[in-house]
Amino acid sequence: MKNILFCLSFLVTTAFIQAQAPEKELIKKSEDAVKVINDTTKNGWSRKGTVTFLFNQANFNNWIAGGESNLSGTLGLNYELHYKGENTTWDNRILASYGMIRTDNAEFSKKSDDRLELNSIYGKKANGNWYYSFILNFRTQFTTGYIYGKDRNGVETRVENTGFFSPAYLTFGPGIYYKKNDNFKLNFAPLTSKMTFVDNFYTSLPGYIDGSYFGVDANKSLRYELGFYASAYYKFNLMKNVSVENLLNLYSNYLEKPENVDLDYQINIVMTINKVLSANFTFQTIYDDDAFQGFQTRQIFGLGVNYGF
Repeated sequence: MKNILFCLSFLVTTAFIQAQAPEKELIKKSEDAVKVINDTTKNGWSRKGTVTFLFNQANFNNWIAGGESNLSGTLGLNYELHYKGENTTWDNRILASYGMIRTDNAEFSKKSDDRLELNSIYGKKANGNWYYSFILNFRTQFTTGYIYGKDRNGVETRVENTGFFSPAYLTFGPGIYYKKNDNFKLNFAPLTSKMTFVDNFYTSLPGYIDGSYFGVDANKSLRYELGFYASAYYKFNLMKNVSVENLLNLYSNYLEKPENVDLDYQINIVMTINKVLSANFTFQTIYDDDAFQGFQTRQIFGLGVNYGF
């Protein structure tokens, strides 16, 4: 009886193993096929872009609790162009946005956003997910910026302070690049040049103090720095239809006050409603003591109309 049970058990086990073997082999072949497809179809150029219009409105009429009607809109572009080769990677991104806000009792319409930025990282494979890299970052704004105040009669005034290409920042240098995937990237560049361009109209004003306008000396239009640059990019889904994007840039100038690290951090949260509509939240903070002695912050929240291409 025991021999019969043993034989039956052996036959069942053998049949089960034989039945599983083709299944495991099929799974392995499928995984290998997927890997081959991924390795081939992802090589070459890829691109994607989104145009977004953010809209905000607040309206008050005989509102006893108080309030001031305002209307604002922001038009933004996020365009990405990527190249992947067998041993190379090249990631490019253009960010552009411009927004205006109008308040009922204000003398002037004011900018709520003004940005033009180009990021480019070229990598040559070193080992695994690590690449030898060269980075380039360019930042400026589109239109004139003002400092607002009031005169002795309480009338709102404004004084021109910035403009297109004043300031403009160009950062470039070699480094090491870690790219796990398109949603997680790190770059470290220990010998990075940073150039700050301004209109020398501002640095030639009577009584101008060296370095008081974005760190540029009197009667000059350029400031050069050499330092350590680090950047990080991380994007993830917080929950279904809610994506969170983090961008961080750090820079330390070896030539002057290396302990004063420039910081630029931005978080973008997109809550997708459908293919066209979304609720968008952006928060950005900048620390650069050549521009301002403290943290600069901006926050934008609104209903977004999106067009992908």
